[in-house]
Amino acid sequence: MTDLSASPPQPSAAPEDLYDTMRTFESLKVAEPLVKALANDGITTAFPIQAMTIADALEGRDVCGKAKTGSGKTLGFGLPMIQRIAAELTGPDGTLSQIPGQPASPKGLVLLPTRELAVQVHDVLKPLAEAMGMRVAAVYGGADIEKQIKLLRKGCELIIATPGRLIDLGDRGELRVDELDVLVLDEADRMADMGFMPQVEWVLRRLTRPHQTLLFSATLDGAVDRLVSRYLTDPVFHEVKSDTQTVAKMVHHFLAVHQMDKIKVAGAIVSTYDKALMFCRTKRGADKVVEQLGGLGIQAAAIHGDLRQQQRERALADFMSGKLHVLVATDVAARGLHIDAVDVVVHYDPPEDEKAYLHRSGRTARAGTEGVVVSLLLWNQLVEGEVIQRRLGLKLPFIEVFSNDPRLKELGTWQPDPADSVL
Repeated sequence: MTDLSASPPQPSAAPEDLYDTMRTFESLKVAEPLVKALANDGITTAFPIQAMTIADALEGRDVCGKAKTGSGKTLGFGLPMIQRIAAELTGPDGTLSQIPGQPASPKGLVLLPTRELAVQVHDVLKPLAEAMGMRVAAVYGGADIEKQIKLLRKGCELIIATPGRLIDLGDRGELRVDELDVLVLDEADRMADMGFMPQVEWVLRRLTRPHQTLLFSATLDGAVDRLVSRYLTDPVFHEVKSDTQTVAKMVHHFLAVHQMDKIKVAGAIVSTYDKALMFCRTKRGADKVVEQLGGLGIQAAAIHGDLRQQQRERALADFMSGKLHVLVATDVAARGLHIDAVDVVVHYDPPEDEKAYLHRSGRTARAGTEGVVVSLLLWNQLVEGEVIQRRLGLKLPFIEVFSNDPRLKELGTWQPDPADSVL
């Protein structure tokens, strides 16, 4: 345990090109079965946050990675966690030493804020764990706890969990965390925002044996700073700077629309793209937008807290596979979602503030790629748009559009004339 009075060091920041010579997974000393499993999915080179953190994590260091959702951090913590635990558990005969038992006593735990993120991280890590002969389970709220208990009783080396369900299983005597070798805290700032810090500390207080902690967060201040100072041991800090700043990788449009024409404008925009993500402020609003888009012949699905978990997972899976082209989400439901290759984000309702704007918009322009972000503003909402732009350092015109405007199909290349701004 580190000195509480000592401030943690600032993350070491470096431009991406410093890591060009070490971005193959072989050069990062990732085990051959894992390299082959990645190659089977067409993944051969590491993103910057992976190149920066994997080597230290493989050496057993505690690591703090300052990284946004979509930066590739899942492999940054997943590969070293799987490799180190497999090496620890594999006996002379090449078989894992852990056998099924009750309660479950995993060697690795990934703790993250939302069930959607738990499912997605599980889907990424499961084939990698299997390549090393290991078993992985995801446990989260909103799903049948008895089924999860049956899965745990079969034995598993890695568990991916949300805080509430983890504690529920612990209180039932079905899960112990005191034998962990590696703990991963993913989206730590989101867990703090959602009030999960007491549950996170519930886990940390039960880790009495030496272990490794890998923490990833978009920010390392406030509650996250206190967590790092209190529970991590001599951590190494990493951050990828400037070249991956999200705002700079986006094409932003602020469009003034009329109430009766608004849904048609939205429909004209999303029909141009393969994957469009729209945000509404309320669950009822999201359902209404889905219904209205359906009336325009555009198939869409909603994702929000009133839907059953199975419905949410099906909508997300259909969207990620390309079966569904438009997903309409509320802010709460979208927390922690990891969705690759979103072409356009549409703020159907204005976000609450600039942080919400960035969080929503960050679903496009992921891992350094470009993306289009469109804000649809009624005339009484233009001031909200002005405030967001000012706080983000943007100076973009507010252009009045109608649903038959041909420019709506060219938003990626359209450069509005400031002289046409309605403000």
